[in-house]
Amino acid sequence: MTASSTLPVVALTLGDPAGIGAELIAKLLARPEATSHANLVLIGDRWLWEAGQRIAGVQIKTEPAASLAAVRKRPSTALPAFVEVETMDPSQVTIGQAGAAGGRSVLTVLDLCMAAALAREIDAICFAPLNKHAMKLGGLRHEDELHHFAEYLGVKGYFCEFNTLGDLWTSRISSHVPLKDAPGYLSIERIEQAAELIYTSLLANGIARPKVAIAAFNPHGGDGGSCGREEIDIIEPAVRTLQARAWPTESPFHGPFPADTVFLKAQAGEYQAVVTMYHDQGQIAIKLLGFSRGVTVQGGLPVPITTPAHGTAYDISHKGRADVGATWQAFQIACRMGSAYRQQNVSA
Repeated sequence: MTASSTLPVVALTLGDPAGIGAELIAKLLARPEATSHANLVLIGDRWLWEAGQRIAGVQIKTEPAASLAAVRKRPSTALPAFVEVETMDPSQVTIGQAGAAGGRSVLTVLDLCMAAALAREIDAICFAPLNKHAMKLGGLRHEDELHHFAEYLGVKGYFCEFNTLGDLWTSRISSHVPLKDAPGYLSIERIEQAAELIYTSLLANGIARPKVAIAAFNPHGGDGGSCGREEIDIIEPAVRTLQARAWPTESPFHGPFPADTVFLKAQAGEYQAVVTMYHDQGQIAIKLLGFSRGVTVQGGLPVPITTPAHGTAYDISHKGRADVGATWQAFQIACRMGSAYRQQNVSA
């Protein structure tokens, strides 16, 4: 059996052409150990890939591939494969600015990757930073890329973004919605689904016995109902239901904990994941703990999809200053989860 048949096929995309994505992927692939983790395939415009290498100050050898379907059959994975697609002209890019052409380019490439995922031609996707505003200008009909992925991939169950920093992962009950609407998303069912999903995702990422903390919603955890009843009426019943289920040893779920202290417990290693109730409750903590290393994992989809959490960084675009740390972390998670996904499909 060849290495190409056993390693997971991980697709890499170049992200928003006006941002730092192509530079990041060039810096990622400049690391000699990158190809030992997966059968890698880069997909995108050739001019953008060449620009990324030039900005990063590196030259990366790639192997042409006619399609994503051809990558798994390669006799050698020593070089990244490159599937060239033409999505836009470089004259359509304004460096450091969101634009419709760039948004369409991102959507085109991601859709090609998802079609390949549905056909079991790839095992994971790691995409370079994109810009939601540009994607909406370019035709995105959803609030974010996660909802676009879910519709394209036919997801019917619960899905959410995970934000990770090293061994610490977070999920959230509501995401890119106005804060005034966040209470309406709280339900026992959603909390149970979010907690179970991050638990199984941590197992797929190689964490043998993850422990999951559930955050409260109100200040001081509601102070016994004097500062809100969401804990009493929704969150505590959800935690009790989770704890009552059969587990190999003790229940992995604990809480609810006040949001201003739960991350102290997680930082100390007591928990590997925190289920938060709304976007900024977890994002502020994660980004303060390590902005340049944060990763977003798209949870609940049939194929692993990851990306660095920091965004397109238009202010430093095309200046050669982009830090590849978070992209490297996103890539490693995609490889680990892609390997688990590949093994599951082979044994199915």
